[in-house]
Amino acid sequence: MIADPKRFDATVAAFDAANAEDPNRDEGQPKELLYARRMSAMLARFAPDASEAVRLAVRAQHIQRWRTPRSSYPMDRQGYLQWRTGLYRFHAETAGRIMAEHGYDAGTIERVKAAVGKKGLKVNAETQLLEDVTDLVFLEHYIAGFAAQHPEYDEAKWLDIIRKTWQKMSKEARDFVLAGKVSLPETAKPLILKAVS
Repeated sequence: MIADPKRFDATVAAFDAANAEDPNRDEGQPKELLYARRMSAMLARFAPDASEAVRLAVRAQHIQRWRTPRSSYPMDRQGYLQWRTGLYRFHAETAGRIMAEHGYDAGTIERVKAAVGKKGLKVNAETQLLEDVTDLVFLEHYIAGFAAQHPEYDEAKWLDIIRKTWQKMSKEARDFVLAGKVSLPETAKPLILKAVS
């Protein structure tokens, strides 16, 4: 599945070096480096035969995210959407530049940029696979922490958040969760199952 393993490994190492600069920490590691590794690990479990482009996109999904803080945009709904759109573009361009430096062709770079840029969700299989992995990683590793950051959210708000996440996922990803292949945090598990039942 990997056309040139040395080039692939060098590119992943470059993505990781960029994310290792993250000053924020999670479990003692640079936050975005840990996130990237969790993304690759989930992809290996969920879709072990994924294309090289998806493997690269998954690793670069949040590349250097801390460089564009949420506070750099207005703290309202419109500002949030602008920040998110700006991040998609930034991540895609950063991944594409690193790939070009390592000799990837324009076609593969564009596939990775399309997935990282969230283009064609539900119609582009590679973008959908990246979205599935993102959501699976969120449910396994981040929903409990997100809940702790938002104690003001009531059950109705949480059910809405979980259902919106569920709607973005493919049937295969939903089945993966329902088959017990994702370690749901005990604190959130009842709510997740209630939301998706």
